[in-house]
Amino acid sequence: MVNIKVNDIPVEVKEGTTILEACKQAKFNIPTLCYLKDINDIGACRVCVVEIKGIDRLVTSCNNVVKEGMEIYTNSPKVRESRRINIKMILSQHNCDCPTCPRSGNCQLQKIANDLESGIYDFKKKIPVNNWPKDFPLIRDESKCVKCMRCIQICDKIQSLNIWDIAKTGSRTTVNVSHGRNIKDADCALCGQCIIHCPTNALSSRDDKRPVFSQNGILSTRTKTTVVQVAPAVRTAWAESFNLNRKFATPARLAGALRAMGFDYVFDTTFSADLTIMEEGSELLERLKNPENYQWPMFTSCCPGWVRFLKSQYPEMTPCLSTAKSPQQMQGAIIKNYFADKIHEDPENIYSVSIMPCVAKKAECALPTMDSTGTGPDVDAVLNTREFINYLRSLNIDILDIPEDHFDSPIGDGTGAGVIFGATGGVMEAALRSAYYLTTGSNPEPDAFKNVRGLDGWKEATIELNGTELKVAIVSGLGNARKLIKAIKQGKVFYHFVEVMACPGGCVNGGGQPIHEGKEMADIRSKNLYFLDSTSEIRFSHENPDVLKVYDEYLEKPLSRLSHKLLHTDHDAWEMPLAPKKR
Repeated sequence: MVNIKVNDIPVEVKEGTTILEACKQAKFNIPTLCYLKDINDIGACRVCVVEIKGIDRLVTSCNNVVKEGMEIYTNSPKVRESRRINIKMILSQHNCDCPTCPRSGNCQLQKIANDLESGIYDFKKKIPVNNWPKDFPLIRDESKCVKCMRCIQICDKIQSLNIWDIAKTGSRTTVNVSHGRNIKDADCALCGQCIIHCPTNALSSRDDKRPVFSQNGILSTRTKTTVVQVAPAVRTAWAESFNLNRKFATPARLAGALRAMGFDYVFDTTFSADLTIMEEGSELLERLKNPENYQWPMFTSCCPGWVRFLKSQYPEMTPCLSTAKSPQQMQGAIIKNYFADKIHEDPENIYSVSIMPCVAKKAECALPTMDSTGTGPDVDAVLNTREFINYLRSLNIDILDIPEDHFDSPIGDGTGAGVIFGATGGVMEAALRSAYYLTTGSNPEPDAFKNVRGLDGWKEATIELNGTELKVAIVSGLGNARKLIKAIKQGKVFYHFVEVMACPGGCVNGGGQPIHEGKEMADIRSKNLYFLDSTSEIRFSHENPDVLKVYDEYLEKPLSRLSHKLLHTDHDAWEMPLAPKKR
């Protein structure tokens, strides 16, 4: 242990503790802009400087450790003035049009500037010119970049894709796509982790609200039947921005909020999560019958960020992907085929919107393989959770007065198994519940496979299904996916079935979810999904009455000819840019 003083208060901390963490333990929080614990501690912004007795210069607290007898001052006049100057220098190159910025009120730079009372500018303003393709799902605004390098470190250390890098030198130093590439030519997975770890709005997802909600948008003109679906992970995050109790912010309340926006039909993507289990689970059992005909393992295909990663990094393993579409796209296909027939509507006259926790879904819906009717995309627009929240705020509706509503039938209801799709391990657990039934003819205990739960980046289990030993693995985060694939290719491990989520923790931590500076919400959100599962009346995908009805009335059975046409896809029918060969 080391004895120090923080603002003249004696404190005892472990040897090796950073000054930043030591001060936090002493209840003195130090502002930071570029710091991310265990990921980015480069002291680039110099906002976290402190004064140490006996040392003339100020010291960055994020990357210096305490020493015995050290006396630290976190708010001395010298410290505060230095922070003000540093912030003013950053603001001199920053687009400060805060009222129109989506991150206003949730921007770390804005908060620090306000807290420091930075006052008027002392430096000449020179805002970088922004030049970025506006049609790409991930948007970078150079005029709001503070050069904190967080995006670089997240992409390198957590996702292992190295999309971002330092560009230019001196006062012109900035961040841009690595190797001098255009973002459209890079192998970006569109996981969005760089977005949710950016302290400002320098990185964001493409705003697709206008075609839906503007004066000339589809909800205003009423020229088409409007349908919306909402993903399981959204229900566990939307309430955070309104400080709502999770017990109050029920899925039924979420359905009520979507109804208040003016959609004609409101569906739950949990339905198609159950449908995914029926198709993907049946596909796995089919492969197991003739293992010599397939490349192993079979990978889940419900995460488009992961699909993009595999196709660009390990294209030779693309045949390992399940051919099943993601739940979003299955729901879209069912809406424009089965549901269109139900309401006697031409698919071309249906406008289908999805609310997702994801950025990659915006690219997925535009793939040429996602048009099952020949009349246009099965999903016309994808809005992330933040876009949904922002528009709901703009309506000035008292959230507490939104009544609970129901999801529409016949493709609106889901099971507990479908709900947990949003958490890492949830797809695997849901699949195992139904695979057990399909092989034995009886249901297991709903929580029989709970050992696949948890936030560990790489989990594995061996399950016995009617005498057959099934080796499975669960991975979240693309860096962990890379480690697993390398182990598979080297022959160190073997699995039959692997679930992969691009975002650490799964969809609950998706790049389109609400942003909370300094907080990782995956654990809290996942627990909420498992609570909803535990309280569901039906907890097995194969018992979903709406799914059974669709098969009975339309699809016939899993893997039928029509099921293959509507619910499965050809992963080789489109290409991903490959990263330049590393020497």
